[in-house]
This record gives sequence, C-alpha cells and structure tokens, in this order.
Amino acid sequence: MSMIIGENIFDQLLKEAAVNPRLRTNFDLRGSSADTSQRMLNALMPGTVVPVHRHLATPETVVLLKGRIAEIYFDDNGNETERIELDANGANRGVQIDAGRWHTIEVHEPSVIIEMKDGAYAPLTPDEVK
Repeated sequence: MSMIIGENIFDQLLKEAAVNPRLRTNFDLRGSSADTSQRMLNALMPGTVVPVHRHLATPETVVLLKGRIAEIYFDDNGNETERIELDANGANRGVQIDAGRWHTIEVHEPSVIIEMKDGAYAPLTPDEVK
C-alpha cells in the first residue's frame, strides 16, 4: 500500500516531537531493513539541539516539507561559514550537503524535513561529531 506524505503525518510526528525530551522524532520511510538507503522524515521542534556533525562517506539531501529552519555550515575549527534559511513556503526549500561538510540545523518553528543519504544507517563516529 502506498503512503501519503502530507499534513496528517506531519501533525502526528510534530505531536510526538513536542513530548519527546529531544524535541524531535523521525519516521523511517524504508520498506524493509533490506533497503540499505537512508530515507526518513524528521519532525523538529524549536529548541531541539542537533550536534554539529558530518557524514564522511555520503552526501546528505535535506528537503523542508513544513516550517522554517536554517541549515548552518562550519569549518574544521568550528567557525560558522554559511547559513541558509529554508522556508517550506519560500524560495529555498532544501540543500544538498557535501560529504565531509560540518553542519547542523536551527529550528525556527515546528518543522518536518526529509533526509536522504546513501548506504545503510550507521551511528555517527567520533570523527563525525564536534
């Protein structure tokens, strides 16, 4: 059966995120564990803290489906180098993040993104978190 990705699931995920101590929750879009891609919806509330991190082995695609966030990039010394404002109703709705680029997000209002990366999920290594 097909899944509709729209306001109903966004509302459900944002309610879950609001009561989660991390102020975020995700929903795996893969059909089975045999699918080694990484595709997920991530519902994010203002105040959630996503550590500055990078993905050494793969680029990451982030598309904003609801809300407003900023994608923030850093150099190897932890200095902010770029900030891209994303608005689900605006001109900038997503970014392609190069493999190895340090980044995080700042959530301005309840938001839902879809994240996509190559390869099977693996927790971030110490070399991938600041």
